[in-house]
Amino acid sequence: MSTRDLVLAALFAAIIVALGLLPPIYLGFIPVPITAQSLGVMMAGVVLGARRATIAVLIVLVLVAIGLPVLSGGRGGFAAFVAPTSGFLFGWVFAAFVTGFLSERLVHDNQSGLVQTVSFFLAAMIGGIVVLYAFGIAYLALAANIGLKQAFVGSMAFIPGDVIKAFVAALVGRAVMAGYPLLRIRA
Repeated sequence: MSTRDLVLAALFAAIIVALGLLPPIYLGFIPVPITAQSLGVMMAGVVLGARRATIAVLIVLVLVAIGLPVLSGGRGGFAAFVAPTSGFLFGWVFAAFVTGFLSERLVHDNQSGLVQTVSFFLAAMIGGIVVLYAFGIAYLALAANIGLKQAFVGSMAFIPGDVIKAFVAALVGRAVMAGYPLLRIRA
C-alpha cells in the first residue's frame, strides 16, 4: 500500500469519525437513532474505491475497538461490537467494499456527468443500503432474538434517510471526480 493510499484512507476514516460528531436523530417510535456515519462509508466507497474505502472503515473500527468514542453519540469500546445493532457496524466493511467495487466498475471518465452521478448513486444504494442492511438486519434478528421479518420491518424507517445519503454520496463522488480526476487512479 502506498503512502498516498494510506493518507486517503486515514482522511476518510477521519471523515467517518467527524460525521459521528453530528448529533443522532431519534424518531421517537424506535430506540435506534439516525446517524450520519453511514454517509461517510458510502462516500469512502464512491471516492476511494473498494480497497482504500475498506481500509478507511477498518481504521475506524480499530479506533472503536481500542475504546475511542468515535461512534455517533460518543460510543466506543468492545460494547459497540456486541449490541443488537452491531451488524450494521460490521456491515460497514462490506458496504464500503461493495460501494467502491461497483463505483470502480460503473463509473468511467468518458461518461457524462449525469451518467457518472447515477452510477455512483446505484453503487451507494447497493453497497451502502442493500449490503449494509443485509448484515445489520441478519445480526439484529439473531442478537435481539426476533424474526427476520420483524427486524426487516423495523429497519425500513431508516431507508428514506439512507437514500438521501446515497444521493449525497453520489454528488460528492461526481464532484471529486470532476475536480480531482487523479484520485480516480485506485490501483
